[in-house]
Amino acid sequence: MIKVLKPGLQTTVQDQGRRGLYEIGMPPSGAMDQFAFRVANLLVGNHPNAAVLEMTYIGSELLFEQDTRISLTGGNIPPKLNGQSVPMWETLEVRAGDVLSFDYVRSGARTYLAVEGGIDVPLVMNSRSTYTLIGIGGYEGRALAAGDVLKTGDLHQCKVAAGTTIDKSYIPSYGKNHEIRVIVGLCSYRLTEESRQAFLETEWTVTPEANRIGYRHKGQRLKFVEREQPFGAGSNPSNVTDLGYPIGSIQVPDGVEPIVLLHDAVTGGGYATVATVISTDLNRMAQIKTNEKVKFAAVNLDQALKIRREQNEIFNRIAESLSS
Repeated sequence: MIKVLKPGLQTTVQDQGRRGLYEIGMPPSGAMDQFAFRVANLLVGNHPNAAVLEMTYIGSELLFEQDTRISLTGGNIPPKLNGQSVPMWETLEVRAGDVLSFDYVRSGARTYLAVEGGIDVPLVMNSRSTYTLIGIGGYEGRALAAGDVLKTGDLHQCKVAAGTTIDKSYIPSYGKNHEIRVIVGLCSYRLTEESRQAFLETEWTVTPEANRIGYRHKGQRLKFVEREQPFGAGSNPSNVTDLGYPIGSIQVPDGVEPIVLLHDAVTGGGYATVATVISTDLNRMAQIKTNEKVKFAAVNLDQALKIRREQNEIFNRIAESLSS
């Protein structure tokens, strides 16, 4: 059992996500940084889809009521156990009565806490992930609050010794300036040639509207090619009749402030999408904070698939090193 003494700014239960329901308008939710999520579970010997806590900007204060092992990965919100600093990206042993707390965020935006066995909450549509917009999954469909009591589950596969860590070369670094790789399209032809170039050349600033639904960026206004709108589309040239929105797709309503749609976003709507963040770099998006800088870099599909293969190879090497 884990008692929540302080919830932090936005702490939710997440797993890999609610997959396979996009066609009925259900976004996946799930851990925003899937790499950090997966490594956190590896470090405590959990099933790959065991639920964890995702903490944003400000960590929770948690009282452990039983002996267990935990790990902390992702953004650097410096953790403390009974007031003493403890490392991240390492298997930690906690005892009944221990209190885990956090300092202010140093780098990145989201930290993941895995506990042996995973966080035990009911499955909703085959996932334990929290989707707060409609109040399903996780702990009562919401972010944690003071006084909540979390149970741990049985999704534990093997014992990992306390002090186990991963090679430092595999640990991501999180700065304040970010290059996010995208595949340009589906509707990039709607932008003028000058604005297509400007989209990739501008250093965008992340606005305070940056959360699990999407990240809004400010920079310069982009212009769309003037055209006769089809029946059912809005009057603005950034509108379409209807379009599916993949996770990571980027829309620019009225050419102002590109929005990267993320794990809790709607699955379709009436804005043209001009590019899509590659799957590997969605992990990077998860660790970007308000007022940090972003530049979008174009890659093609073959390059994106190669990058994903390389990321999976890194994860496999980490898994092999821990199993040995």
